[in-house]
Amino acid sequence: MIHYQLRCSQDHEFDGWFKDSAAFEAQAARGLVECPVCGDVKVDRALMAPALGRHGADRAPAPEAAPAPAPAQAAPSPPPAAAVAGRLPDHVRAALQRLRGEIERNCDYVGPRFAEEARRIHKGESEARGIYGETTPEQAEALAEEGIEFSSIPWVPRADG
Repeated sequence: MIHYQLRCSQDHEFDGWFKDSAAFEAQAARGLVECPVCGDVKVDRALMAPALGRHGADRAPAPEAAPAPAPAQAAPSPPPAAAVAGRLPDHVRAALQRLRGEIERNCDYVGPRFAEEARRIHKGESEARGIYGETTPEQAEALAEEGIEFSSIPWVPRADG
């Protein structure tokens, strides 16, 4: 998975995850990459700083730097997806449904073993790849304390379901 900072023709910036550079190019050419603010499909990659991995004792956090999101996605259980989806504006719910579809197509579902598998990937004991699943709030907190980067997203119902 690759993370891009994106910008629409109306100068709204947002980020997106893609299988690779070719996947972004193909989706953008077909008008499938849409600005979540205005719905514009004229989207290009914005200038962004590279995310550099550090190993071992060199793992001191960069001053004033925000952590870069990792491809691992934890779909939180509370609040219930139906409750979240009911309060969201339609364009936000649609964007989250598209994100869910991309995650399901391009990442491995590890279910309640998310925290365990994220640790294995982080330690190099398992193949580096995008995963998604569920964690408890305690497991998510422990992962963050261990310096394992992941993202939690609202897991809304599928568009087709």
